[in-house]
Amino acid sequence: MKRLLSLLLVPLLLAAAACSGSSESGGDSDEQVTLTYAIWDQAQAAAMKQIIQEFHAQHPNIDVQVQVTPWESYWTKLQTSVTAGSGPDVFWMTMVYAQYYAIGGGIAALDDQVKKSKLDTSVYVPAVTKAYTVDGKLYGIPKDVNGFGLCYNKKLFDAAGVKHPDASWKWTDVIAAAQKLTNKQKGVYGFVAPEADELSWYLTVPQVGGQVISPDGKRSGYDQDATIQGIQFWTDMITKYHVSPTLQQTTDTDPLAMLTSGKVAMRYCGSWEPEEIAAVPYGKANIGIAPLPAGPTGKREYYSNGLADSISAKTKHPEQAWQFLQFLGSEKAAEIQAKTGTVIPAYQGHADAYAKAMPEFDLQVFVDHLKYAQPFPASTDTSVWRDEVTKQFAEAWTGKAPVGDVSKSVAEMMNTALSKEKK
Repeated sequence: MKRLLSLLLVPLLLAAAACSGSSESGGDSDEQVTLTYAIWDQAQAAAMKQIIQEFHAQHPNIDVQVQVTPWESYWTKLQTSVTAGSGPDVFWMTMVYAQYYAIGGGIAALDDQVKKSKLDTSVYVPAVTKAYTVDGKLYGIPKDVNGFGLCYNKKLFDAAGVKHPDASWKWTDVIAAAQKLTNKQKGVYGFVAPEADELSWYLTVPQVGGQVISPDGKRSGYDQDATIQGIQFWTDMITKYHVSPTLQQTTDTDPLAMLTSGKVAMRYCGSWEPEEIAAVPYGKANIGIAPLPAGPTGKREYYSNGLADSISAKTKHPEQAWQFLQFLGSEKAAEIQAKTGTVIPAYQGHADAYAKAMPEFDLQVFVDHLKYAQPFPASTDTSVWRDEVTKQFAEAWTGKAPVGDVSKSVAEMMNTALSKEKK
C-alpha cells in the first residue's frame, strides 16, 4: 500500500491539477461522451441507474456506464486501474480511504468546480463533508450517511416466547435473548457475531468509551481497557455463550443471509441493508428492526461511515465528470435514493422520505440513531493497519487467544504503521 501511494503521488497530483484547472474547456460542448461510474453494492445499482437516467435526460450528450465490483475486490481493482490511468471517471469513495486517495493524488480536488458552479455544500451532513475535506480541500461530494439498528427475526422471537427488542435494551438483554433463542438441534443461533469491524465492534467500542484511533490520528486505542471490553462482547457470543455461529461459519455464509433464512435470530445491521433484506421473501415477512442496544451505562454512540462520489484525477472528461458529480449530489438524486429506501442521503432533509420508503420495516430507527454517530476511524493510510487488525483478531474470534492479548498486539502494530504515515 505504501508503494502504491508513492506510485500515485507524483503523476496523479499533476493530473489532479490539470483536472481542477480545466474548467474552461469542454463544459458546454455537444461532444458525445461516455463516463464510467464504479460502485460496489449491487443492491444500490437500481437506484444509481435511475439517477443516471434522470441525469442523461438533462445531458443527452453524456452517457454513464455503471461498473459494479464487490467490496472484496473493489479497492484492489480501483488501485490498479487508477495507477495505470485506466480507472473509472467517477467512483464511490469511503471515509476509510479518502485521505489515502486525496494525498496520493488518485482523486481530484473539487474546490475550483464548487466555487465556479456555486454549489452549496452546506446542504450536506457537515460530518460527512468534513470527512472528505483533506488539507482544506474537498475531494468528494457526500452521498449518504449510515445509521444502525438491531435486526431480529419476529417469527423466531414469537416461537420462543421472547419479547421483541426495544429502545430499553442493553448488551445484557441481547445476551439473555440470544441464549433463549439458540436451538442447536434446529440449527438456529440467537445471534451472529461476525468479525467485521463496521458491523461489530465499531458499534460497541464507543458505547463504553473506547477508541480505535486517537482523535488526532496518531495513536491506536486498541490497548485501552474500554476498547477491549467493547470487542469482548462479540467474542463472548461465540466462545463463552455459544449463541453465535463460528468465524468459519460466518466466513462460509454471509451473516445477512443467515438472518434472512431464519438461521440466526439477531444481527446488528446498517441503514443500507433493508433493501437487500426485503428482496428475500422470508426476510421481508419476518425481519423487524429495533434500536441499537445501549452499552452497560446506557451510551449509544457508534462509529458511522458515509460515502461520497469522487472524480478520478486522471479522467479524460473532467467537465462532464463534474456535471455528473453535481447531479449525484443534487436534491433529485437524494430523493431517488431516499424514496427507494436505498440509503439515508447525506443531502439533509430527506431522511423522512427514507424512513417511509419501506413500510414493512421501521426505518425510522436508523434515522433516529444518527444523533449518536461518531467519526469513522481513519488515517492517511487506513488500510495498512485496518486489514491487519482483521487478520489478528481472528485469533480472538476462534478462541485461540484472549481478546486483551490480541488487542495489545494490534495496538503495537497499528502505532508502528501510524508513525510511518505521510501526514
